Amino acid sequence: MIANHPETEQIRLDHVLLALGNPLRLEIVQILAREGEQACGLLRKDVAKSTMTHHWRVLRDSGVIWQRPQGRENLISLRREDLDTRFPGLLDTLLRVMD
Repeated sequence: MIANHPETEQIRLDHVLLALGNPLRLEIVQILAREGEQACGLLRKDVAKSTMTHHWRVLRDSGVIWQRPQGRENLISLRREDLDTRFPGLLDTLLRVMD
């Protein structure tokens, strides 16, 4: 695993909301919720790799995603179970209003 994945009990609401306050990061969460784990390259689109690295770090450090190395890429997945444990209904509500 890559460093800086907070334990479930360390995930803070203010950090999650800050991470989800960016439209690109919100879009990433929607894709992960809908399609499951993705290679970082598939989520990058036309955004610079350095910019996406920043967005992955914000999402990872806030406890929204898991990031794990696989060959030359990282696989990204949503920490749905952890988020539901800490903040029941939050993720479902956000995803529902974003549709």
